[in-house]
Amino acid sequence: MQTLLHIDSSINGEKSVSRQLSAFIVQQWLERHPDTRVDYLDLAVSAPNHLSKLATGFRTPDMPASQLEEAVREDAVSEQLVSQFLAADVIVIGAPFYNFTIASQLKAWVDRILQPRRTFHYTANGPEGLAGGKKVIVASSRGGVYSTSEQGMAMEHQESFLRVIFGFVGITDVQFVHAEGTAMGPDAAATALQAAKEQSLFVLDSMATA
Repeated sequence: MQTLLHIDSSINGEKSVSRQLSAFIVQQWLERHPDTRVDYLDLAVSAPNHLSKLATGFRTPDMPASQLEEAVREDAVSEQLVSQFLAADVIVIGAPFYNFTIASQLKAWVDRILQPRRTFHYTANGPEGLAGGKKVIVASSRGGVYSTSEQGMAMEHQESFLRVIFGFVGITDVQFVHAEGTAMGPDAAATALQAAKEQSLFVLDSMATA
């Protein structure tokens, strides 16, 4: 049995295009792979704290006893998130485009799963990912259009950032499905979502035959 980790990070609830798109992708995946187990993580509801001196994420440092309890609690959050990530065979991420990059909630999750000796380690030849073999599908929504011009691509730090992150931990099978122009009126948003759904079907079918 495969495990699929479904992550949403939009703050816009049911109106969110990335949530609608990620849910569609998961539904279509399950139609093709009905024996898949799904774990769901809504980062808009239960995002981890951003990293701090106490939330170093991966090891409780030496610190005063008055701070130790909180540090242990933060360490447990990091352990739960990285274990969930490592247990997944497929990861579907709803990733809205906020201020030219990903949501801060999703960045907080990234900071918890990038753990030395768990998802990567350093060798004599540089860093090496330890989380390879997974498939990642990112359901991206963007209010504007950034993929069709040099200026737009230069302003985009969403797909580029996530490709670096997943590549760093050893994941090479990363697919992006974009719904662009969602803030350009209701008709444009509906057209963008439909086009992204059609693109996702192509992605899923290509994964099935790979």
